[in-house]
Amino acid sequence: MNRRTLVLATAAVGIAVFAGGAAIYSGNTPAPAPVPGPAPSGNDTLVRMHSPVMGPVAAPVTIVEFFDPSCEACRAFYPIVKQMMAQTGPSVRLVLRYAAFHKGSDEAVRILEAARKQNRFQPVLEALLAQQPVWAAHGEPDLEKAWQAAASAGLDLDQARRDAASPAVDAVLAQDMADVRINKVEQTPTFFVNGKPLTEFSPQGLYNLVKAEIDATKPSS
Repeated sequence: MNRRTLVLATAAVGIAVFAGGAAIYSGNTPAPAPVPGPAPSGNDTLVRMHSPVMGPVAAPVTIVEFFDPSCEACRAFYPIVKQMMAQTGPSVRLVLRYAAFHKGSDEAVRILEAARKQNRFQPVLEALLAQQPVWAAHGEPDLEKAWQAAASAGLDLDQARRDAASPAVDAVLAQDMADVRINKVEQTPTFFVNGKPLTEFSPQGLYNLVKAEIDATKPSS
């Protein structure tokens, strides 16, 4: 199965469970916060202090996802990853890194970063992903519709537009795209689990890698 076919199959599954997966996750995890330290691999180009994190801060397993808000496969994987985290409880946290490859994705990232200022990151992320087919047509994105999707999730647009244009957000975008290049990320989503790259690109492959890392943290009998 090639990547395009796999993405389409994953998208079908992801769209079918999107609302349920997001609801399960939202009810059991705190809002994203800065990550207080490097990834377990010690590779500080995978995790930065500014990176949004979902899940328990002290979780022994860290999933790093380089994602693009305009990416169909990222949208498809969202509920799958969240359901996986709901099932693994305190063992796993998710760190999000931006890989703004598509036209207009840099502005979508700015919306997300502005949402963090208002403690609305997760609701706005979910709104952007849910409405992605409306605003993120490849080659011709309609970013005003992305802003309106964010507003529907409770974002104060006047303040958010000011925050989105700040030098701090410029720095986040620049750093994440620099780390994209350093880690040779060429497509989204790209996953690392405790610093190990996901080589079997599929929901099952990600689950297997996460489970192996969870098992490795358990004391031997």
